Amino acid sequence: MSVRILIVDDEDIVIRSCKRIIAAATPASGGFDGAACKVDAAQSGAEALRLIEQQPYDLVVLDIMMPKMDGLEVLQQVKERHPDIDVIMVTGLSQITTAVKAMKLGAFDYLPKPFDPEELQRVVQRALEHRRLLSESDPAESASNARYHFENIVGAGPAMQAVFRLIAKCAPTNSTVLVTGESGTGKEMIARAVHFNSLRKDHPFVTVDCNTLSENLLESELFGHVKGAFTGAVATKRGMFEIANEGTLFLDEFGNIPLTTQAKLLRVIQQREFRPVGATAVQTTNVRLVAATNKDLKAMVAEGHFREDLYYRVNVFPIHAPPLRERREDIPALAFHFLKRVCGELGKPMAEISDGAMSVLTHYDWPGNVRELENVMQRAVILASDNVIRQSNLSSIVEMAAPAGVDVPRTSEDLKLAKKIAREKSVEDIERQFILETLKRNGSNVTRSAEETGMQRTNFQALMKKYGIRVRDTGADGAESDEPGDEVAPT
Repeated sequence: MSVRILIVDDEDIVIRSCKRIIAAATPASGGFDGAACKVDAAQSGAEALRLIEQQPYDLVVLDIMMPKMDGLEVLQQVKERHPDIDVIMVTGLSQITTAVKAMKLGAFDYLPKPFDPEELQRVVQRALEHRRLLSESDPAESASNARYHFENIVGAGPAMQAVFRLIAKCAPTNSTVLVTGESGTGKEMIARAVHFNSLRKDHPFVTVDCNTLSENLLESELFGHVKGAFTGAVATKRGMFEIANEGTLFLDEFGNIPLTTQAKLLRVIQQREFRPVGATAVQTTNVRLVAATNKDLKAMVAEGHFREDLYYRVNVFPIHAPPLRERREDIPALAFHFLKRVCGELGKPMAEISDGAMSVLTHYDWPGNVRELENVMQRAVILASDNVIRQSNLSSIVEMAAPAGVDVPRTSEDLKLAKKIAREKSVEDIERQFILETLKRNGSNVTRSAEETGMQRTNFQALMKKYGIRVRDTGADGAESDEPGDEVAPT
């Protein structure tokens, strides 16, 4: 199917370079067919909008710094008129500043300058895959598997771009893959991306959590068992190596496999054959193995807790999932990605993230990584009293996002944003404390609190709503209602 792409940049040399990079992409390298792409170019925002009105485009690659009409303005108009067109922003400015603005306006992703050819090809591939999924005729498949394709592994920074390159290189092969990384970094997402971009994508992807099963149950789960093999084996059961035949078997928490099971697993990897528990006949299997662990397997080998031969059999193609604190540039895009998903699931209109709240998100260390960020965004959407996520909605992490971790601005744009964030944070902190202390002094009585401060009752209630403050938050004795605006009867 022919794909039409529009490159928008005021520099002719950049346009020519982007065209060459897109044309060089090939399916054999795990990418799209660049030769099948029709690539047009525009050197101004006005020209780009005119071309988009004249003919349909699947994708727009848009530079942010252009004279007269910058990329953000073009992006806004494109998404208003043609919301189905995906737009990739290209910028040399502060990544966080640009990401916040661009994602608010509906950009699919952003690519910081300077970028390698493979980085551009990767983000274009993700965008085209996203568009393909939207046009899928089978909504059930799209709903169950779409989140595991490239376009939903969010990351424009160098750490995740390196991961994307590794996935693209190993996916078309049958190599065993070992995904390492801390809990919550998205190791299963990487494993599924390997599968869904491989030649086995039309065959099963089967997951086994090696941390939740005892040794006997794990062997039965992996290899199956015959009827009567042990107490409780009332029927023959197929193992996951049989079920995943021709597809991919994902062994999560791989470092927790007992040593005796490791020996049997090694035989399957070497010989492609296994024996169900209690059986005499040997079965063969053709599976691709992807394993994941948050443990240091090499150290476990040295300590005698993991077989050295199995380690080298599995560690054929390692992929490391970086912790979120090492790719802070991706936090804005991830936050908006989860925000969009949560708002959709809850039936809420798409919310925004205040600059103060974004500062908290980007300077928190995220010990729970991407999984923790997803949970925090879900809680924030539920707590938000209006259509904006504020610092007060991030109470679970705001104290741990220490101001000392804020980066020193490097450009005038960074300085402007840092000052704006600092002003907003100060105002939000003062306003919130002002409301809480006033309510405490007045026994959580909203009317008396408003009168004491010289404010209209409705304005006082509006501030309470802004920061999600209920009378029970004040800790005053006698509080009988937890709804903003409900008063406590004087004692």
